[in-house]
Amino acid sequence: MLNHFLNSAQLSSTDEVILFRDGRIIVQEQRYLWTAGSVPDQLAIAKTLLLVSTGRRNLVVMDLESDKHIPDNAEPTSLRSLLFNSDRALATAGKANQILDWYKGHQYCGSCGEPTVPDPKQLAVHCLRCNRHFFPRINPCVIVLVIKGDKMLLAKNARYRSGFLSCLAGFIEVGESAEDTVLREVKEESGLDVHNIRYFKSQSWPFPSQLMLGFYADYKAGEIVPEPGEIEEANWYSYDELPTTPSRKISVAGELIDNFVRQMQSKAG
Repeated sequence: MLNHFLNSAQLSSTDEVILFRDGRIIVQEQRYLWTAGSVPDQLAIAKTLLLVSTGRRNLVVMDLESDKHIPDNAEPTSLRSLLFNSDRALATAGKANQILDWYKGHQYCGSCGEPTVPDPKQLAVHCLRCNRHFFPRINPCVIVLVIKGDKMLLAKNARYRSGFLSCLAGFIEVGESAEDTVLREVKEESGLDVHNIRYFKSQSWPFPSQLMLGFYADYKAGEIVPEPGEIEEANWYSYDELPTTPSRKISVAGELIDNFVRQMQSKAG
């Protein structure tokens, strides 16, 4: 039986550990994976180690308290700093962060307020009073590239200073299908109507716990009217005259854009 809640005595010195403190990942010379043998002081004070994955080595995540020291020559950094490290780094550390974020947010039952306890049989916490289980949750979102001939709709979010333009995106609401959300989000954020919605691919996005569902949609009608407070700017851009956009190496938004560009180049070429 797989137990997702471990203690330091259950680890070997070669098992791998991901360390967080105050919501930031602890890295050493851009390395985010530690061996259990290299962080014995931190493991000695750990109340709970959460299992991220198994294999030749176990991989666990732990959260250091704010007043506890971090290993020598190490520093805390944002999880986003791993975006350009590698796909595996983001996927691995992102999963660890999502599990840790869930566990920290479910120390008490949301129904009766009783402290929860780890479930020894599954990745869940259990309220003994209510007999309710709480599992890690993900938040499904859509991200959509709207197409009009050889042009694409790109927008800048008013809340993020990322420096690039990207696709429209939004959370799926209760009772909606992903396609319903595409229609609603595009209309709300840009004022446009779309049709011919087609799925492209998905991506786990651990900021803090999204599953991004990528789509294309064709322009149907309307004029661009950016949603106040949500979209700073939005416009049509030709595939061969693009502004700065997300990298395809790190996001499904970048892949949506890059894939469309290559399709247009193939047609033109």
